[in-house]
Amino acid sequence: MGGFFSRNLASGVLTGVILGSLAYAQATASQSVVSPASVSAPLSPATTPSSITPIVAVPENVDNAVDPASLLPDLPMLPPSKASLIGGTIQRVDRVRDELTLQIFGGGKMKVFFDTRTHIYNGSALGAASDLRVGDRVYLDTILDGGNVFARNIRLATQTTGGRSQGVVISYRSGRNELVLRDLLSPEAVKLRFTPNTQIVQDGHTAYASQLVPGTLVDVDFVASKDDRDAQKVSILAVPGTDFTFAGVVTSLDLHIGLLVLTSATDRKTYEIYLDPAAITVDDGLHAGANVTTVARFDGSRYVARTLTVNSR
Repeated sequence: MGGFFSRNLASGVLTGVILGSLAYAQATASQSVVSPASVSAPLSPATTPSSITPIVAVPENVDNAVDPASLLPDLPMLPPSKASLIGGTIQRVDRVRDELTLQIFGGGKMKVFFDTRTHIYNGSALGAASDLRVGDRVYLDTILDGGNVFARNIRLATQTTGGRSQGVVISYRSGRNELVLRDLLSPEAVKLRFTPNTQIVQDGHTAYASQLVPGTLVDVDFVASKDDRDAQKVSILAVPGTDFTFAGVVTSLDLHIGLLVLTSATDRKTYEIYLDPAAITVDDGLHAGANVTTVARFDGSRYVARTLTVNSR
């Protein structure tokens, strides 16, 4: 009798455990969706239903899907500097540092940085960094970003490529129809060829090649073909000894080197004005954000302030 009771009790307990396990397995299966890959892998002896992390199927076309590009940090905006054009042949492409080494047309080498803010053009179509290869001829619209030369635009050279250069006249040789500039960003001199169609203007009026004396600041639009640059339009911006009046807001100020950077209220461009301590008295009213008016003389390489007035608001 005792043995019969013990056997029946054990059988009832075992049946209850099996039924309970089946019920738990059914409840677990109804709450989660297991991927086929997880079914093919055997469970270790220590794995229990409570230690299995449910794999929930994600429906397609989810509205709040994360764009991988949004996980990248935002790059700072580029400084509002005027671009200068540099042309050359790519000698090296460093895709880790996002850096190009150029053999500048006319001689010299230069390192130029680029990143996702850089626009790359292959002919008339948009290109990509993968299009940049050693030996390619390129033209770059560059600015100074901190202490580095940064490419805002990179254009792979086609048969003819247009560009712009701003710099100071080193010489003009009428016999050769050749203008030589010291570009503001290029360490090497830039040579431009004059043609019968080259226009020379100053303040919107016709000017003459004889006015292109050394030290004159000019802006040149040109067309490049092979190793030549044909000047289309030469704009005389400033002649050495000329005074200019600037009015605007001080963007930055470094009294150690006597440099004031001003954003003009007239054309919204940024100008570097050097302060002559013999002519300019600096007080507490001069600081970044101040509204000022200055008369500066172009000396052939820079603007030097002769007078400076801090305007009251």
